Amino acid sequence: MSKTIELNAPFAKDDLAKLRSRDAVSITGVLYTMRDAGHVRCLEYLKEHGELPFGLKGHALFYAGPTPATPTRPFGAIGPTTASRMDFATPALMDSGIVATIGKGKRADDVREACMRNGGVYFAAIGGVAALLAECVKSSETVAWDDLGTEALRRIEVEGFPAYVDIDVHGNRLYQ
Repeated sequence: MSKTIELNAPFAKDDLAKLRSRDAVSITGVLYTMRDAGHVRCLEYLKEHGELPFGLKGHALFYAGPTPATPTRPFGAIGPTTASRMDFATPALMDSGIVATIGKGKRADDVREACMRNGGVYFAAIGGVAALLAECVKSSETVAWDDLGTEALRRIEVEGFPAYVDIDVHGNRLYQ
């Protein structure tokens, strides 16, 4: 197994270009969480305004539905959800400035093409360890669409969040 690559989020495109499928990464910085219903709202905003809302351009989306806070952490658990559920929106969001996505499982060919076209990546996170991943979350705030509950848009700060590069900027895939 190769050495884990330390990454700061938001990600610099030059750093993403150095990554290769199968690389292990440790992410520190700002990520945004959003799931299915949030993606629908984000696409509606994009269609109406011609740009991503809430300063999302240049950031990464983590497909997660966090559980309520504990006395010592922003979330009790936060694990990746199945990324293919967001494939309907990912190419448009990447074409508009999202540089990376994080989830679990394989992605559609048009997501791979969007990664190559935009110099973006898809990180695969490990499912089944949501309580451990929650330990990486240092803060959280709801940015928009609070009425969506766990599918709302949230800004989280993470430290040492583990993932693997599935799709790199060249289109290489872990799930091939």
